[in-house]
Amino acid sequence: MKIILATATAALACAAAAGTNDVPVIDEPVDSAFQTSFGADLRIREEIMHNVPGLPGAPGAMMPRAYKKNINHLRVRPRVYGQFDYEEFTLYGRLVNEFREHFIENGVKRKRRAYNFPDEVVLDNLWFQGKGLFDGFLDFRIGRQDLFDGLHSTLGLDRIMIDGAPFVGSRSCYADMLRFTLHPTETSKLDAFALYDNGRNNYRYGNRLSRGRPMNAIHPADSPEMDEWGGGLVWNDELFEKRLPYQLFVVHKHAEDYHTASGARMPDKQITTFGVHVMPQITENVSLDLEGAKQFGTKSSDVQAGGWMGYAAIDFHKHVTSPDQIRPYTRLSAYYLSGDKHRTGAHDNDTAWDPMWARAPMDSEMFQYGTLYGLGYWSNMTYPKLTVGADIGKLHRVSAYSGPMFAAVQDHLGHADGSGDSMYKGWLTAARYDFPLRIAPKGATGFDRFTVFGHIIAEVFNPGDYYDSSRPAYFIRWELIFKF
Repeated sequence: MKIILATATAALACAAAAGTNDVPVIDEPVDSAFQTSFGADLRIREEIMHNVPGLPGAPGAMMPRAYKKNINHLRVRPRVYGQFDYEEFTLYGRLVNEFREHFIENGVKRKRRAYNFPDEVVLDNLWFQGKGLFDGFLDFRIGRQDLFDGLHSTLGLDRIMIDGAPFVGSRSCYADMLRFTLHPTETSKLDAFALYDNGRNNYRYGNRLSRGRPMNAIHPADSPEMDEWGGGLVWNDELFEKRLPYQLFVVHKHAEDYHTASGARMPDKQITTFGVHVMPQITENVSLDLEGAKQFGTKSSDVQAGGWMGYAAIDFHKHVTSPDQIRPYTRLSAYYLSGDKHRTGAHDNDTAWDPMWARAPMDSEMFQYGTLYGLGYWSNMTYPKLTVGADIGKLHRVSAYSGPMFAAVQDHLGHADGSGDSMYKGWLTAARYDFPLRIAPKGATGFDRFTVFGHIIAEVFNPGDYYDSSRPAYFIRWELIFKF
């Protein structure tokens, strides 16, 4: 613990001397075409969980069994970054590190733990971009960049693309990507992108244990050899005086074959997803959110693959004219992801929804640690829920949701012996509070730019007969972020 406190103190001291990416520090005169800004942030979070469903019972297992142990660990993630601007062009780079301290004895000596101090340093962002070129018609960004900004996908595909590499989610969510954005009209834009992820990431430095950790895999014990590449087109526009925003997209992914933890060779897979997303504004206080997608693809060249995804929600929200006003909202939603009766069958057609790059479940932090077919696979689910919440000031938000989970098909994976035939997975309830402790004044310089905000999350899951455990699961997390 002394090591962690020393690390956090040192990171804070270093960050205090740095700048911020949100409020640039201009080293050149204001009228200069060349500007620079530097910054840092430090994230400290503790996560406590017990009986989380879906964590494999053994390395390489595909069974979504309940994990019957407590997990309690502190995570410290400092980041430093720099930005250089010249007229319409920007060069940006960022380094990130994460260290974990497990408070509950797991039988592994400290010097042999996977996250041994000081762990590793990862180059998670290095990109060059141009904005507003050709009279605002073209934007581009090339290089290593985030796929996930705040709570949303940078491409607007929240249920398709979130995390470029699942096992860097705790550090960052990035991919090596080339992206062009065309603006044909004032309301429309077309994103065209191509990206590549590999499981090794040579742009990192760390100790012996961290260097062997896979960066891009479905299960953490799998070999670090899963390469993925792909691309897509995303069209956004608004109709009827902006009352009907819609999105059309096609995304292709090719995943190379790889070895699992047990040594089995998993086949390569290529999937193409076609989808549509519409968000009609019915009245000033009522809106809909509708999305559907169909996948087509193959595994090992002779096995058909592809699933379905559907999402529907109705929002009731108060229209406000000032960010300081309280904005309550209610959302009733239903989420469907197709499943497969023979998910582990090597030669059977695969009808389960492929999460593409969205391998961090949006609906639950708990399930992010133990998704349904091993870590990083979110599928075979029908999930209606009711959400209530309110924006109660700048960076202040409270929300809570609750609802039952069902399997889309009987896959017999919920019990260790494969005997489970129930489709009722259980009931998930969660609450979250986001809050600021200090907000930097607009245009602040020097130490006045210091900003602190955080959140608290609590989740409870009562498993149904789908699982071989009836013990309730819980997840609690607090987090503080210091930005300079």
